[in-house]
Amino acid sequence: MSNVMIRKQIYLPRRQNQFIKRRAKQQGITEAEVIRQALDRDERLSAPLTRPDTSSWEQIQRFVQERQAKYAGKGKPVRWNRQELYEEDDKRTSEEK
Repeated sequence: MSNVMIRKQIYLPRRQNQFIKRRAKQQGITEAEVIRQALDRDERLSAPLTRPDTSSWEQIQRFVQERQAKYAGKGKPVRWNRQELYEEDDKRTSEEK
């Protein structure tokens, strides 16, 4: 952002003018700085929200669904074999490439 200042002349209702004066005095800054800070806040709040990347979460969900389908209706507790899990993961990641 450039530090070049552009002069603007505006008309304010009395209540806004009094508010700016009070805020500037309370914070020990100029009235112009109060206005700049308010514009900066408004700009940040109105910035478009980005959508998060959900691909990792979708991969986890698919994995869980695959495991549920594999062991559904077996009627016995699932016994995890670490080596099998590593092999399945290796197979899945090699297929994705």
